[in-house]
Amino acid sequence: MQQQRGQWSGRLGFILAAAGSAIGLGNLWKFPYVTHQNEGGAFVLIYIAAVILVGFPIMAAEVILGRRAQHSPVGTFSILSRGRPGGRLWSAVGFLGVGAGFIILSYYSVVAGWTLHYVLLALQGKLATLAGDPGALQDHFLNEFLASGTQQVSYHLVFMAATVGAVYFGVKNGIERVAKVLMPLLFAIILFLLVYSTTTSGFGDAMRFLFRPNFGDLEPSAILEAVGQAFFSLSLGMGAMLTYGSYMQKKSSIPRSVLEICILDSAMGILACVIMFSIIFTFDLEITQSATILFTTLPTVLVQLPLGDVVLGLFFVLVAFAALTSTVSLMEVVSSFAIDELGWNRQRATLVMGSVIGAFGVLSALSLGANSTLSELNLFGKESTGGVFSSLDYLAANWMLPVGGLLIAVFVGWVLKSSDVRDELETGHGPLGSMFSMLRVALRYVAPIAVGAIIFSIIFLGAEYQ
Repeated sequence: MQQQRGQWSGRLGFILAAAGSAIGLGNLWKFPYVTHQNEGGAFVLIYIAAVILVGFPIMAAEVILGRRAQHSPVGTFSILSRGRPGGRLWSAVGFLGVGAGFIILSYYSVVAGWTLHYVLLALQGKLATLAGDPGALQDHFLNEFLASGTQQVSYHLVFMAATVGAVYFGVKNGIERVAKVLMPLLFAIILFLLVYSTTTSGFGDAMRFLFRPNFGDLEPSAILEAVGQAFFSLSLGMGAMLTYGSYMQKKSSIPRSVLEICILDSAMGILACVIMFSIIFTFDLEITQSATILFTTLPTVLVQLPLGDVVLGLFFVLVAFAALTSTVSLMEVVSSFAIDELGWNRQRATLVMGSVIGAFGVLSALSLGANSTLSELNLFGKESTGGVFSSLDYLAANWMLPVGGLLIAVFVGWVLKSSDVRDELETGHGPLGSMFSMLRVALRYVAPIAVGAIIFSIIFLGAEYQ
């Protein structure tokens, strides 16, 4: 028997939870990195265009599917594909999303656990001391922390426990309550750091770099990179938005809600750029693709600022909050599968699935220096450090998510009845007029071609989105 399905208390709860899912470590590190690599201003404008033309339609498609079927990703495709071309084969897309959520959470929580270690160091007054000596901090991180299997596994499991705890209490009393507390705090911290960044000598250079429309400096490859960043930044293709959409009330507007989520996510990335570039240009900092820059190089710079120890502590609280709101959405994708497809109650689904993911994540936790076998294991023939961790990241980011996103766009654009799509979009919103036709074109042509280009670049050009 289908259990009574939880619902958000209102549109605000859905927006904060969904924005929390989208806003994560990628906004604080990956977006500033790719923006820096692509010369700033013009890239940001193309990124915003990609969010509108690709990100918004695919996110809307996920929410449409979830609210229409009121089910987890697997059940959603199984229900909505009946009598449609391809039939129940479409449920494979749901399984792909659940699998992506499982895999990403298993290693994402390892990095998220690092934030707990740094927050604890900050509270103990040790982080500022370590950050005062770049060599000491790097040695601590690489040779003491990452090499310690006990610490890696412990912090990973603690973060998983926090994630499970938020999901355990349900949609309204767990996930939404956490989002309503953490998201305002997250934005308060980012706004404090933004105001603080205006006092740095590099703020003016950061603003010019970020908002100068320098199309002459833009490489053609930057367009594809902007599309990729827009897609991955919004947590698309893994069923998180679909699952959250299944708890959305009929009186809430899908177009308005999705637009606000896209705005919040993009704003967070741009604000993070202003903060990061102010620091980069103040100290002539070299920015790298590796997420470890947040834990090695950046602290040594932040601590040199006035009130540096306070700023340093707040920064890692910010990163921890952003990570938790993301891991909660990943956990919910997997838990909803067990609830809807296996008939488990929420408590059992969350505890069992959380325990399995936590156990599987130990492999990633030990593959960054604590265990030589796992660190050297290369599952896909890619030259990279991190063994199991990097291999799983490569699989999820380069294959599972873009393929999932492509198939979701195709399903809603070509397979689902046009009348069903319009009905979901207009319920709680009102007549869309020509906007519906534009969204339909985006889902049928623009989004599939754009995501298809990402997949093409991975297969034939060797691009990697990690």
